[in-house]
Amino acid sequence: MSTGVRRRMGVEERRQQLIGVALDLFSHRSPDEVSIDEIAAAAGISRPLVYHYFPGKLSLYEAALQRASDDLAGRFVVAQEGSLGGRLLRVMGRFFDFVDDHGPGFAALMRGGPAVGSSTTNALVDGVRHAAYLQILSHMKVEQPPARLELMIRSWISLVESTALIWLDGRRIPRADLERQLVHDFGALAAVSAAYDDELAALLRESLRNEPGDGPFTDLVVRLIALAS
Repeated sequence: MSTGVRRRMGVEERRQQLIGVALDLFSHRSPDEVSIDEIAAAAGISRPLVYHYFPGKLSLYEAALQRASDDLAGRFVVAQEGSLGGRLLRVMGRFFDFVDDHGPGFAALMRGGPAVGSSTTNALVDGVRHAAYLQILSHMKVEQPPARLELMIRSWISLVESTALIWLDGRRIPRADLERQLVHDFGALAAVSAAYDDELAALLRESLRNEPGDGPFTDLVVRLIALAS
């Protein structure tokens, strides 16, 4: 039989609860539109108690972004199995799962939200981009990338971010098509860069050596040949 006595949370447990509540609210509305009162109500505590754990909305917002950025960076981690094209396609699926589930929060993370200009927020976003960059190098099995490869991968990551932000505004392109198109974009950018760099061309040939006939990069070649014919 329940006594009806509510268990008292420890400090860190309460902080993590508030971060989770804030993230859930930010997944449905922009952080600018979510008040401390709403966060307190959703957590079942008073407004002053929120300030006991976080000095202000900005600090809670940044803590929520830290958790979201860790999650987002982890979306680029997939098993080192199968072809490069297949792995990148799985990465895009995981990335857009996050975008789908946390639309307003994702937009706030990429655009800065109420923390525009915050060095903490900028560092979080840069951290996600760098983690994504290292994971792509890992998928290509490259430890010392030539300059053009670094430029290409970082440009592609920026393209993925901006494409996701635009897609959220109306979702006019089927998500699966967009995920495949972004993998094709990677292949196209890599091919153009390799045309100017023999070292990169050799790395790319090695990375694509095990591409199957029905993989996304083979599909890209078929589409380009059809376009040119």
